[in-house]
Amino acid sequence: MTLSDPDLELNPLGPMHSLAQGSSYTVRGPTPGSSGADRSKAVVKGAMGRFVDTFRRDDDRSINRIEMYVTDADHNNGTTPRTSSVVRDHHGGRYFDLQSANSKTASSLLARELKGRHLQMIAIGGSIGTGLFVASGKALGDGGPASVLLAYTFVGVMLYCTVQALGELAVVFPVAGSFSAFSTRFLDPSWGFAMGWNYALQWVVVLPLEIIAGAVTIGYWNPEINKAIFVTVFLLVIVIINMFGVKGYGEAEFVFAIVKVTAVIGFILLGIVINIGGTPTGGYIGGKYWTDPGAFNNGFKGTCSVFVTAAFAFAGTELVGLAAAETANPRKSLPTAIKQVFWRITIFYVVALTLVGLLVPYNDPRLLGATSIADASASPFVIAIESAGTTILPSIMNGVILVSVISVGNSSVFGSSRTLAALAEQGQAPKILGYVDRNGRPLVAILAASSVGLLAYLSDVQAQSQVFDWLLAISGLSTIFTWASTCLAHIRLRKAWAYHHRSPSDIAFRAQAGVAGSWVGFGFNALILVAQIWVSLDPIDPPGGRTTPRTSRDMAENFFIQCMAVPVILVFYLGHKLWYRTTPVRIEEMDIDTGRRDFGRLGIIKAQEEEERQAWPKWKRIYRVVC
Repeated sequence: MTLSDPDLELNPLGPMHSLAQGSSYTVRGPTPGSSGADRSKAVVKGAMGRFVDTFRRDDDRSINRIEMYVTDADHNNGTTPRTSSVVRDHHGGRYFDLQSANSKTASSLLARELKGRHLQMIAIGGSIGTGLFVASGKALGDGGPASVLLAYTFVGVMLYCTVQALGELAVVFPVAGSFSAFSTRFLDPSWGFAMGWNYALQWVVVLPLEIIAGAVTIGYWNPEINKAIFVTVFLLVIVIINMFGVKGYGEAEFVFAIVKVTAVIGFILLGIVINIGGTPTGGYIGGKYWTDPGAFNNGFKGTCSVFVTAAFAFAGTELVGLAAAETANPRKSLPTAIKQVFWRITIFYVVALTLVGLLVPYNDPRLLGATSIADASASPFVIAIESAGTTILPSIMNGVILVSVISVGNSSVFGSSRTLAALAEQGQAPKILGYVDRNGRPLVAILAASSVGLLAYLSDVQAQSQVFDWLLAISGLSTIFTWASTCLAHIRLRKAWAYHHRSPSDIAFRAQAGVAGSWVGFGFNALILVAQIWVSLDPIDPPGGRTTPRTSRDMAENFFIQCMAVPVILVFYLGHKLWYRTTPVRIEEMDIDTGRRDFGRLGIIKAQEEEERQAWPKWKRIYRVVC
């Protein structure tokens, strides 16, 4: 261990005089590659030997995980020490070791190589993909432009509150598998198990879904081309990027996000020009399509149907929290990245989709003629540009959609592999998935997640649309449960923090929306879930109405396509609950210190930051509040 490790903060005042008033905490071993002794012991046989050697587990690092527990006498008059994690007597039966799970996720062997610029671009544009560029077309056709604006704004407010809560959790506890780990630690181990597998499955199925979308997009230029060729190309690119480790993922996302952000800003500027009649072939449009055919379609039910499409479009925003465990300095980088989410929601979703609603009527035949939700020819962005009479710009927009496909596919392997590895560390998944090589890559989890991408070869079969619908069914509603659990975990953390007589000022980064924002986020997530269940039980009729009445089979199929995540989560939750007989974690038992990286120096750091802040001009202070 070296004191130069940027993420290692030991307590210089001793355990009984901590500035952070901690009870117990875990410090991880050295960053991968930091030990010269490890490298000197490696068996190297030329270039190939060095390459193969990188895939081996570093046994010394596995053994040298340092777990340090100290007792807290700060608020017991220094007499009776108490621990913040209670070990229950399990009488030799099946038992989930919560304390061990907390420790292992806090001392992960994953590499910490992401920098602030990586996190910022992941936050701004990391998950902008087919959910925004393509699926928004179905949302526009189902609900109309006003429904799209209302639903995306509603989900945006909810997500802002959720990401703020996630930021607080992830800065204080930048642990592996953040979503499942937080639910396990602060809610219930069985619910954490369900949330971990829910999140892993969500991203696992997004990979073939995005690759299929990319192969379909290629058909814009040549409908006759064999899609399997491009499925192979996209899958290989995504796997190769992830095999370069977290730094490869970060650098790729940095480039991809720049392309996507530039494209969205360019579309916004072009959309304004088209709307005011600035093109040679078109006149002034203004709000014409809000009057004819109208602002809403299918009434209140149409608006409700847009919510899950909006949630699917925003999915991936939470990846900044998952990446915290592999960030060199989460205390500094993560708050800035979290604040960028507000601008992403406002500019890249609300403003862009408002313009889409002004430029494309919801009854446009191209929207209604999509072969599947992945059909980029039905992208309202492409349709808006084509309607202006341009020739090359629609192809450029489709090129951006292809970049987005690779980007979100890249994120899907990252998100699912890290979640699977964390589940394995906690004893909630096969142990082999927790294998981490000496470069800090969860190799087995990466290969397992990537192998599901082979389902994308179904893009050439006639039932491609049905395959796409069922893949989307698993992933579409999953994010609602992840976000709601994050809000609830934040609320429970604050209650445990107060129970242990900690001051909110001891929290390295506090959610701007506070605990009230987490209640708002949790409530909004619950409303979206209720609305989706209603629409799934009483779906919207196709354009022109139904020619035959719905059968029981049709209704059951529609429910499971819309709400597949509900039974999946219940199976995982009840199965784990019946096996381990877990109970919700009580406030007095919550471990609020294992894995904290602000231990000991937070007061000094905050004092230095406040002194610097006082010297800033007023404009800079305002800027740093929102950025």
